[in-house]
Amino acid sequence: MLKWLVTLAVVLFVLGIAGPWLAKMGLGRLPGDVSVERRGRRFYFPVATSIVLSLALMLILRVVRI
Repeated sequence: MLKWLVTLAVVLFVLGIAGPWLAKMGLGRLPGDVSVERRGRRFYFPVATSIVLSLALMLILRVVRI
């Protein structure tokens, strides 16, 4: 259990560091990402970005064969 928590923490840290770099590349503002603005609040649902990241992660894991 502890190994999974450490792995999750490392992955979240790496994604946090890579976030601004990925945003400059356009990831996070793909067609299919939903952004709703109501009463001065903005809700953002990255549907297409989630699908792209999921496919990329699946390909990486298949190459590494974990």
